Amino acid sequence: MDEHRGSFVAVRRVSQGLDRSSECHSTSAEVVAGSSAWIGRGLSCVCVQRRESDARLSFDLTPSQEECLHRLQTRIEVAYDSSNPDHQEALRSLWYAAFPGEELRGLISEQWKEMGWQGKDPSTDFRGGGFISLENLLFLAKNYPKSFQSLLWKQEGDRSMWEYPFAVAGVNITFMLIQMLDLQSAKPRTMMGAVFLRLLSETERAFDLLYCIAFKLMDQQWLDMHASYMDFNTVMKSTRRQLERELLLEDITRLEDMPSYSLLR
Repeated sequence: MDEHRGSFVAVRRVSQGLDRSSECHSTSAEVVAGSSAWIGRGLSCVCVQRRESDARLSFDLTPSQEECLHRLQTRIEVAYDSSNPDHQEALRSLWYAAFPGEELRGLISEQWKEMGWQGKDPSTDFRGGGFISLENLLFLAKNYPKSFQSLLWKQEGDRSMWEYPFAVAGVNITFMLIQMLDLQSAKPRTMMGAVFLRLLSETERAFDLLYCIAFKLMDQQWLDMHASYMDFNTVMKSTRRQLERELLLEDITRLEDMPSYSLLR
């Protein structure tokens, strides 16, 4: 990874007809370095830059909202720790959710590139999203396994030759949502943050569910825009705008009411 600019990898789409051994070989070998920044050091993804239209407002929170926000912010503050046994186990769980029956040779292994990490050590990519980004991926895998596999293997739609890397994209989505919802402030100061807090008070897993919706929406935007890997930032920006529009709809009382929720299988 470029120490100054950041970097990402673009994964060449592999024919669904290939067997697993051929598929793994092709995915690992046909990876190219890109020039735009994605996550971690040197992050400059346009999707997470604050917009002038983000009103800086003050909202009063109910005790329930305060408690839910505190728990979520505590999760956000946890960095991925490669020496933590619980974090190691979560990473192993993610591997076996993605590749059931395929033995993982190590937490540092060339195998991880098959999932769309930038290198053989996924821990370096978690710097942009922390441990919660791994939790988000696991939530998607466990609660919407068909959507998880569809996103991982790019099974839907007319795809470009060079696709976004699944895992790194997932970490970007976590980071984008944290910024969009202003979740690192003591109290959200934006309309998006206030709207989300109302939904958060209904279920503590609201952030994880919104993550699943956002990932599927991003992939749909990718297909609609006939995007390739250099278009990722543009797609993320479009995804954020659509999420904001849906969250502000008058009849949204829970995340399941969002139009994009229907994209989850």
